[in-house]
Amino acid sequence: MKLHTNELVKTSYSPDDITFLLKDLSNVQIESSIESREKSFRNGSHYAESLPVEYRPTAEYTKIYDEALEDSADYVAQLVGILTRRVRKFANTDDVVLVSLARAGSPIGILMKRYAKSFLKLNWPHFSISILRGKGIDVEAVKTIRELYPNSHLQFVDGWTGKGAIQNELTKSVQYLNETYQFLLNDDLAVLSDPGECASLFGTREDFLIPNACLNSTVSGLVSRTVLNEQLQQSGDYHGAKYYAELEEEDVSNDFIDNISNRFSSQEETINKLAAGFPIKNERTWRGMKEVEAIAKQFYKTVDISKVKPSVGETTRVLLRRKPYKILIRDTNHESVRHILQLSKEKNIPIEVVPELFYLAIGLIESEDLL
Repeated sequence: MKLHTNELVKTSYSPDDITFLLKDLSNVQIESSIESREKSFRNGSHYAESLPVEYRPTAEYTKIYDEALEDSADYVAQLVGILTRRVRKFANTDDVVLVSLARAGSPIGILMKRYAKSFLKLNWPHFSISILRGKGIDVEAVKTIRELYPNSHLQFVDGWTGKGAIQNELTKSVQYLNETYQFLLNDDLAVLSDPGECASLFGTREDFLIPNACLNSTVSGLVSRTVLNEQLQQSGDYHGAKYYAELEEEDVSNDFIDNISNRFSSQEETINKLAAGFPIKNERTWRGMKEVEAIAKQFYKTVDISKVKPSVGETTRVLLRRKPYKILIRDTNHESVRHILQLSKEKNIPIEVVPELFYLAIGLIESEDLL
């Protein structure tokens, strides 16, 4: 099978690093304001039917991203190395295909691919595909990868976990694909950070700021969130996405990748030492979900956990894409929440300090369901 890439979404990443199996919707006007999207959600539409207007970072906010990258780049490089070595050990084969979940997983997949090539001498193919809450994984994209690599170990990769919604979707999707097509896939998601304790392969379970969580498309190859809308896609199509050509001057996607991957060598001794201490895979405890359920009970009449967005990464996304009612923070002096404080100030969102939080930060969605 030959992959036809002319209908796939463009990206500012090198084709050597990644192939996005996403239908190009760049010429379609599908963005709408936060207010109109929230209204359509209340009326039952799915979040993937439209896109939020892409946030253009202010100078102050960009400065926070730059500082976060400088502060944590060595640590991120360490975690990438640990995670890649764990995946190799878990797969028990050199024949691995990385399948990142667009778009938070996309830069992590690229970094893992680069680390594997430089330090394991393995050239792992890397695809990025869509998975959506309530809709599952892009079955057509997985079928394409399986056709191209019928016997390889397919490793799903994401940036971080929140409460585990994507892990749950992956488990359901893998079960469907295995039963329907006999694909022999596993649902062991590999993430850089697993604060929700719902992944079995991770670099750390610490809730901290992975710098690319600060930004949207400008650190994700200028690719939008993924889209699934029956008016734009036909049966057999991949899920879609847009390429934001108008943001090319602000794009830091490749700078981010180069900054981290240039640090692998200096971190390699530590990576080897730390990776050796991990088991083949860890148990999922779902500790984060327990806190999410308790907070949903505290703030929402219907105890709707979908309104609770836990972890630094998910809280950042809420501030960039949705309308939060309030942000809960364990410690406002922690360096990983500086950008959350800045965004909350820009958008006039109140902060509540909750020292006993399991997560470092939690975003609560504005809703008529609030107590």
